[in-house]
Order: sequence, then C-alpha cells, then structure tokens
Amino acid sequence: MTSTVPFVSNGVANSNGNGRSSLSPKISARIRERLREAGASFLANDNIADHLLPGELDQLQVEVADKVRDLLRSLVIDIENDHNTHETAERVAKMYLQEVFKGRYQQQPKVASFPNVKQLDEIYTVGPITVRSACSHHLVPIMGNCWIGIKPGSRVIGLSKFTRVADWVFSRPHIQEEAVMILADEIEKLCEPQGLGIIIKAQHYCMKWRGVKEPQTSMVNSVVRGDFRHDPSLKQEFFELVRQQQALLST
Repeated sequence: MTSTVPFVSNGVANSNGNGRSSLSPKISARIRERLREAGASFLANDNIADHLLPGELDQLQVEVADKVRDLLRSLVIDIENDHNTHETAERVAKMYLQEVFKGRYQQQPKVASFPNVKQLDEIYTVGPITVRSACSHHLVPIMGNCWIGIKPGSRVIGLSKFTRVADWVFSRPHIQEEAVMILADEIEKLCEPQGLGIIIKAQHYCMKWRGVKEPQTSMVNSVVRGDFRHDPSLKQEFFELVRQQQALLST
C-alpha cells in the first residue's frame, strides 16, 4: 500500500474532515491578504498593529524563526552542530518582532493630552532623545539623537511621552528622511501644536560597518511646521535652544 503526503511550500497540510488534505496559508500570508483586502499599506516603516489578531504575533515569530534558520543554512552555517548558533533563529525572530521592529506590530503607546489651561505659547525643547532604528536598505542599525521643539497649542502632553512616541516610530526599518516626517505627523496628532520642530542626528551603520566604512560620518535632518516654518525668528530660537542643550551636555 502506498501513501502520499502532499508537498507544501506555502503552508501546512491540515485535514478537512473528508480524509483529504488542504493547505493552510502561513500566518504572514494571511496577514498580508487581510492588509490588501483593507487597502492598508504595509511598507517597512508602516504600523500594522490594527490588522493583527490576538495570538498572531506569536505565530509570526515562529514563522520568522523558521525563515532565519533557512537563511543560516543558506549561509552554510552548521546550526545543528554549532552551539553558538543553535538558537540564533529564535533570538533573531524575537529581536525583530518584539524589540527593534516593535513599532510595526505594537499599538502606539497610550499618551494622554491635557488642555492648555494657562494658554502657554512660549516654545520649549525636549532632548536629546536617543533613537534607535535600522536602515531599510540593509537592516543594519541607525543610532542617534532627536530634539523636539514645541510651541503649544490648545493641548499639551507630558515630556516623557515624546520619548515613548519617538521610540515607537523609530523601532521600524527606516530611511532617516522619512522617519522624521512620520514622527512629526504623530506629534501633531497628539497635541496639535502651533509650532513644531524636530532635529535628528544619527550615524548609519550601512556606512560605518559596510560600503564606504566611514566611521565618523553622520546625517542631520530636520522638519519645521506651523509657526516654526512661517516665523524665521521662532525657527532660529528653536535651533538656538538645541545648541544650548548640546553645549550644556558637553560641559
């Protein structure tokens, strides 16, 4: 008697109750299909938390670990006998989904805003905020600092919340030019400031570790919105406050 087992490349074989096997798509395929049906973008620096069902992130971590094992084998690494890489796949999957790319899969941190009762309209800056990301071209680290300047509007948020939101935004694969714009969008939604300025200064390991291997090169970019954009004196004040913060930290 000969039995046959279906070959599955994109899923696992499940019994459908009549003795036949059917394909169950992998969790990543199911999530992608759900995103497409909703017309939702799932670019590297998008957040897809609204489209994940309970328990799916754990399933996705298992699938990612399987793929990392395949990658290691394709790199001709003997993961069966090498004690140093025996559980590397599981570590890498956890790192990507729960740590360095958590901003793609987790909801935005809860941020309470409060009425600007005193009608404050003087600008203030918060920084340096440490930002950690990864280049979406090579998936190697981007490490740097962020400064945020605010001219308050009708609502305000706590200083620590800027750090939480920046970490959530930057914990995704990025290019720095887009990351600063996404962060600005999120802060505007949270507190609707009259003026907003953000400066990012970061080092890119796609230049430090590979490619040109230039260890001292960094990238600086900024975005200014609202009154900071339309009033040159406010914009200059924001940049001067950042310079003063940097000078204070260097003494």
